[in-house]
Amino acid sequence: MKTVTIVAMALAIGALGACKKSPNEQAAENIESNYGNAAENVEATTSNAAEAIQSNAENAGSEVKAAGQNQASEIKNEGKQKANEVRNSGAAATNNSY
Repeated sequence: MKTVTIVAMALAIGALGACKKSPNEQAAENIESNYGNAAENVEATTSNAAEAIQSNAENAGSEVKAAGQNQASEIKNEGKQKANEVRNSGAAATNNSY
């Protein structure tokens, strides 16, 4: 919306100024205005692209972190389960020996 407003204002100012300028001056101003608008569009596009890249990188980082946490939890749970199995088998062997 901001770009549309700026373009509309530039065209209005250009139209008012066109009355007092030679055709060459008017053409030069039009060219300058067109390049200025193109530059603003490029800046907006690159800004949007940069934001998207950053967001994607943050999401990917979160996914990697979550995967690492899940894997660590699985390993811890497996270790606890094996420790319980050893305790239980040791307790059973102790009970059987008497």
